[in-house]
Amino acid sequence: MDRLVTYRNAIKQLLSEYHSGERLGATYESQLIFDEVRDHYLWLDLGWEGSRRVYHSIMHFDIKDERIWIQENMTDRDPAEDLIALGVERQDIVLGLQPPFKRPFTNYGVA
Repeated sequence: MDRLVTYRNAIKQLLSEYHSGERLGATYESQLIFDEVRDHYLWLDLGWEGSRRVYHSIMHFDIKDERIWIQENMTDRDPAEDLIALGVERQDIVLGLQPPFKRPFTNYGVA
C-alpha cells in the first residue's frame, strides 16, 4: 500500500478510536471531519452549553508533502507515538503545534 494511503488510514483510525469515548451529559455535538482530497482531518466539538457557544478543535492533522502534521492536540493522548505504533515513520511526523525553532529538538520530523 502506498505511503499516503497508509498515513490517511492511520490518522482516520486514530481519530476514530480517540473520538469513540462516551461524553456523558454533553449538550454539544462532536464531529470527525475527514477531507481526503485536501488531507485535513479534524475532531471538532460544536454546539451550545446553555448560552455559551462551543466551537473547539480538539485534534487536527494535515498531510503535507507526505508528512503528517499534528496541528492541534487538546487531549492527554500522545498521537505522535500512537501514529508510530500504526506504522508511520517517526521522521514523517511534524509537530506543527510547536514553533519551528523547537521542532529540531522533538525527535520527530522537521519542516
